[in-house]
Amino acid sequence: MTTKQLVEQIHKKKSFLCIGLDTDLEKIPAHLLQEEDPIFAFNKAIIDATHHLCVAYKPNIAFYEAYGMKGWLALQKTIEYLNEKHPEIFTIADAKRGDIGNTSTRYAKAFFEELGFDSLTIAPYMGRDSVEPFLEFTDKHTILLALTSNDGAFDFQTKIVNGTELYKTVIEVSRTYQNCENLMYVVGATKASYLAEIRKIVPDSFLLVPGVGAQGGNLFEVCRYGMNKDVGLLVNSSRGIIYASKNEDFAEAAAKNAEKLQQEMETELKNYFN
Repeated sequence: MTTKQLVEQIHKKKSFLCIGLDTDLEKIPAHLLQEEDPIFAFNKAIIDATHHLCVAYKPNIAFYEAYGMKGWLALQKTIEYLNEKHPEIFTIADAKRGDIGNTSTRYAKAFFEELGFDSLTIAPYMGRDSVEPFLEFTDKHTILLALTSNDGAFDFQTKIVNGTELYKTVIEVSRTYQNCENLMYVVGATKASYLAEIRKIVPDSFLLVPGVGAQGGNLFEVCRYGMNKDVGLLVNSSRGIIYASKNEDFAEAAAKNAEKLQQEMETELKNYFN
């Protein structure tokens, strides 16, 4: 998917919502455990109930790897279902990969070609030759971890190195990478005030913003500091939507919470563009 197509979907749906499919067998409704593939059954129900309210889905790959082969098969069925039924939706493999040379190329082939994701989250710590192999793929997006929403982000990401916070250096250096136009960045919603500084470095890039909802991020603050002329935001909510209910009405409850966020996003879009 191209960035232009993503922007078109945002304006069409009046939403920049990304729903995280962090599917945990210990948290899904008990009646689904009788299904042949409970992970996929849960994901399909969530997708069917919410696809008109969001522009992206983000499976966190750890929640699938944890179940071995059956988890990978559920992930494959999920992405195939999305690509077949809702090709207009942007898909994010939240895998946080990153290694040098041919290893990164193989990760890219696995998620971009074999599974068919539109984008992949990447850890930048190993530098240029660990990131550029992902950037070689046409109409695929590499989402670099810049400033994350967890408490441990302050251990390294905000430390001053040669007069500049490390996360700023990561973003600035990444702009020199070959095919850097395919880069997006992860910036946690719990660090919303930092978005103003980040926008000075990457005014036109898309930002994937986790942390709205269960982690306490504020949508208004994210939009205030982070929105740009192309919207430039994908705001993710996972637990606050997919685990809205543990009962048989779980999909309807998820849709209700997703619609609440979508309506707030519609208001923010009107305020910004009108």
